[in-house]
Amino acid sequence: MSHPGLVKVSELVRRAPITVTPLATVEEAVKLMHREGVGSVVVVSPEGKVLGIFTERDLVRLIGEGKPLTTRIGDVMTRDPVTVYEDDTVTKAAMLMAEKRIRHLPVVDREGRLKGVISARDVASVLARYKEELGEVSE
Repeated sequence: MSHPGLVKVSELVRRAPITVTPLATVEEAVKLMHREGVGSVVVVSPEGKVLGIFTERDLVRLIGEGKPLTTRIGDVMTRDPVTVYEDDTVTKAAMLMAEKRIRHLPVVDREGRLKGVISARDVASVLARYKEELGEVSE
């Protein structure tokens, strides 16, 4: 495995991003997250630009505040989320996640179009594999 500073974020994107429009309800988004087995959905414009993200943490906040599941995602999403470019490194993604205390990062191209989402688990797996390989080399 390459050093995490050389591995591109695009190498961690394993599937098409799960998206909704700002008009979707929280209930629709959560059902989609459950069906797809993901912890977040990205809220996009018709052109595929990232407008926001809705995560499990947002759901907890929404329920805690007593808002109904019929609330529109556009009203409760995290607006203008932190993103990474597909050619950024895993190291950069890890630093952003740690600094901003986030677990999901939308991956975009240089025109801002959504390409996928990576999670803290994805980043941690790369770092763990690299560490294991370093251990094998030093033995």
